[in-house]
Amino acid sequence: MLGRRKELPVYIFTGFLESGKTSFIKTTLTDGQFKDGKKTSYLLCEEGLEEITEAELKDNRFRLHRIEEEGEVTYDRFTKIDLEDKPDRVVIEYNGTWDINKAIEAFPEHWMLAEGIATVNAATYESYLANMKQMMTRQFTYADLILFNRCKNEMNLPSFKRTAKAVNKRAQVVFEMEDGSINNEVRQELPYDIHGDLIRVEDDDYGLWYLDCFENVQDYAGKKICFKAQVMRPKRGPADVFVPGRFAMTCCAADIQFVGYPCKWDNARKLKEKSYVMVTARIGKAMNPQYGQETPVLMAESVEAADPPDDEVVYFQ
Repeated sequence: MLGRRKELPVYIFTGFLESGKTSFIKTTLTDGQFKDGKKTSYLLCEEGLEEITEAELKDNRFRLHRIEEEGEVTYDRFTKIDLEDKPDRVVIEYNGTWDINKAIEAFPEHWMLAEGIATVNAATYESYLANMKQMMTRQFTYADLILFNRCKNEMNLPSFKRTAKAVNKRAQVVFEMEDGSINNEVRQELPYDIHGDLIRVEDDDYGLWYLDCFENVQDYAGKKICFKAQVMRPKRGPADVFVPGRFAMTCCAADIQFVGYPCKWDNARKLKEKSYVMVTARIGKAMNPQYGQETPVLMAESVEAADPPDDEVVYFQ
């Protein structure tokens, strides 16, 4: 009987043509990150102006496989490459116009996504977001790192970060400026006073608070907050916990999802599902195994019935 095959790490790079995917891979080769003697199957799904030379491929033990059409992204093709190369890892430079889910679903059983990296040309991001939002943002779905390159100070970088985080909260978002420096100071200007005795979140600002609180929970811990939300009751949660939140559009109408944080309140069981309430709560934090980090939790001081907001859907743009 054949033993179970060892898990094979897969590194997948997504982004539109000329977004910097190949440049990023070349940098990792130059830095020696793949120069460990291991064999790599390199699946190239899109060729731009930048290319990795034959010498660089050979020096890093990369075996190149060109995938010309999306129809070639199949379990059979990936399995054939695996059997031919017997690699120690796989690097996929994916075509940004193709569905990333199709690639993940085509993985052989022992292929495991080790890291996803999405590269974005900041100069064209707003145009793509306005005209091809679903195609643009789905590239962030499996990304552990989202790299915006060619950034300028006059660009609305906080908005870029917000739209990326709306799709994938766990991803690290990095901004590389035109001179190659990294800007670590990008944070949205908040429409409320985070240092006040009570943070009042207006209906239109719920999405902004939700994302900022997730990313900077240490700044909110111990603060009191008041906001309007809809009631959701976890099916297997404690009787004294509910989730006050809002339905948010992360990409398009098909991607509307409920976003909120768990809230402890003694009378939670009495709340009507999907009813609107005004919540006043103290913000805490707790380790979340799903994200591998501390995330916000709420301890309600009062929960009162409220009218729905004028627009019941939250937008992140």
